[in-house]
Amino acid sequence: MKLFTKSVLSAAIQAGLFSAAVGFSPVLLAQESDKDQGGKQQELETITVTAQKRSQSIQEVPISIATLSGEKFDTIFSSGDDITALAIKVPGLYAETSNGRAAPRFYIRGLGNTDFDLAASQPVSIIMDDVVMENVILKSFPLFDVQQVEVIRGPQGTLFGRNTTAGIIKFDSVKPSQDFDAYVKTTAGTLGQFNLEGAAGGGLTDELSARLSLLSQHRSNWVDNSYTGESDVMGGYNERAGRLQFLYETADFDALLNVHSRNYDGTSSLFRKNILTPGSDKLNENYDRDTVAYDADGYNRQSYDAWGASLKFDFRFNGMTLTSISALERADGGGIGDIDGGNPGQAGPANPDNAVTEDQLKDLKQYTQEIRLASDTSGPLSWQAGGFYFDSTFGVNSIDGFFGATEVFHGNTSWALFGQTTYKFTDKLDVTAGIRYTDDVKTFSVGQQNVNGFALVIGAAQIQQYDPIKVSDDQISWELSANYRLTDKTSLFSRVAEGFRAQSIQGRDVAFEAPPSVADSETITSFEVGAKSDLLDNTLRLNGAVFYYTIDDIQLSAIGGETQGNQLINADKGVGYGFEVDFDYRVLANLSLGGGFSYNKTELKDDNLTVAPCGSGLCTVLDPLNAQDLALINGNPFPQAPKTILTLNARYDFPVQGGEIYVYGDYQLQGKTNLFLYESAEFKSNNNYEAGLRIAYVNYDSNYEVGVFGRNITDQDNLKGAIDFSNLTGFVNEPRTFGVDFKISFY
Repeated sequence: MKLFTKSVLSAAIQAGLFSAAVGFSPVLLAQESDKDQGGKQQELETITVTAQKRSQSIQEVPISIATLSGEKFDTIFSSGDDITALAIKVPGLYAETSNGRAAPRFYIRGLGNTDFDLAASQPVSIIMDDVVMENVILKSFPLFDVQQVEVIRGPQGTLFGRNTTAGIIKFDSVKPSQDFDAYVKTTAGTLGQFNLEGAAGGGLTDELSARLSLLSQHRSNWVDNSYTGESDVMGGYNERAGRLQFLYETADFDALLNVHSRNYDGTSSLFRKNILTPGSDKLNENYDRDTVAYDADGYNRQSYDAWGASLKFDFRFNGMTLTSISALERADGGGIGDIDGGNPGQAGPANPDNAVTEDQLKDLKQYTQEIRLASDTSGPLSWQAGGFYFDSTFGVNSIDGFFGATEVFHGNTSWALFGQTTYKFTDKLDVTAGIRYTDDVKTFSVGQQNVNGFALVIGAAQIQQYDPIKVSDDQISWELSANYRLTDKTSLFSRVAEGFRAQSIQGRDVAFEAPPSVADSETITSFEVGAKSDLLDNTLRLNGAVFYYTIDDIQLSAIGGETQGNQLINADKGVGYGFEVDFDYRVLANLSLGGGFSYNKTELKDDNLTVAPCGSGLCTVLDPLNAQDLALINGNPFPQAPKTILTLNARYDFPVQGGEIYVYGDYQLQGKTNLFLYESAEFKSNNNYEAGLRIAYVNYDSNYEVGVFGRNITDQDNLKGAIDFSNLTGFVNEPRTFGVDFKISFY
């Protein structure tokens, strides 16, 4: 309780500083609400979501949901950041990566997966334009021309399937329409940043419309290598992406074709050796954001290509809609990492300073097919039922300078049947029930081993024999929820849901002469109650939920030890509970506040569960050790699970001739976070924070906007993750950036 109070107090103080920074004051807040505001509407607009695969007001859905769109979304990504910029921008949502812009890891309500491999399974599902992006490379598709982001908390196994035990993040791009619209946006900033984004769409015939969206992002190399004396050799990237959509619409039939592609080349996460001191989680004198000391070739470069297409049909007949969504996704690429962090003058005892690994994704193919039939009437009963098929194959090549190259192959086939129904018992009470049956099969096999490996030549390694692996499981997921309209502006909801993450296979350790590992399916049972309100004449939207969940056989990735192993394990149980609050408040017609707060308490429950602590011997392990010096982790929090998240944003504008000038600021504070399964004095963080600011002029007569922005404006150095096998290596957040942008729209 003391730590919680301290964290909240710190958040309150920093929030006060944030408010002062963007120009708020009690005098300002005391102004009359909407007088002399140029006729601007003060009421909040209705937010429509598709969390239940049909359009509904966010206030009517009995699920805890947060959304991002428009100005809020654009500001977060103004500096060209990748998808992980969503971290702590929404209460309960966290994201991090040790793979640069290529393989993000997401956590909702504390539940996620720290596995860094290209075959990692995650309990947070990413849905882009109605298509699940299962592989971690597919999850990193760049964001542009986005209509809305929905963060849907809690298990979503009924409508969205397995591997959604934590929830989903749903992205919807702007769709074609008959009305012509277009925009062009350019951004230039520090670190050689230059971005260009644009889209154009409109009707081609009375029934056919199209939209083309394009993105180009560039950042120059800005990080020096002090070991070789080279300047500006890392940290940059080039990202190119495009999307072409065609929409055919009639009274009874719609067809949407979406074709998209990506080409990316850049620098992965920069690992920095011994930037932590034994006994402390604070960055030390070895840390210099602008410099690393890499003593091996590669410089953490990475490159990926991806493309895909989806075709969605909607047939409307007899008060029903039949929907079919067919999709194909492809990806290839890889990256290299100096995983011991280089050589800043203090060598680790366990491994050579030039420890470098390379991982290549080979020929990823993902095919999905969904068919569902839904009611389309205004009666008290609504329903939908359908089926889903998923098939994925890919290879992973892991290349090590000592062991050589090893290839493994993964396959996954899954199919499901589902149904959901909502019945309106009265004008105030709706009850929803859903069920899904899923059958999931995964396969694994080993190809060539130790190709060109020095270890094989000198007899330090040998070809291992591993039989192909096939594991399967079938599960039933279900949910039951109720929404009660206490008044016409306030509703109460409750929800109980059960979902599962399918069994997983991890084979990266085969490259280092260790066997592959298999984790059994995990099953979650979640309870939540909440309230959603539009208050103060629809100027304040206040939504909140309290939750509790248990996970049987929770899947964990035991990463670390002297070999930097990556083994899957199951714990008997994991428990999480807490709450989140989201709010938007239109204080005045020209002043808005928003944000929220979440509290997540997570705990592993397994008396006999052990993992290898840091292989370097340099860290201070806080867990008890057994006779084999393995850490007993019963009672530990989930890894990378922030205990608290505070996010705030504010917008103030004032009219000028032909337009307005506005100031927008955002602030995020991340509470106590443990980086690994074991606890140590070094590998944790607390009170990491960042702030952003944007000042812009909007000309309504000519439909253009010009602004200046800053991200991480206080240049905070926040520890995001670590590598513990040979030293105290860490990696940090994105640097401070400033820039200017210009956007012009055409209608």
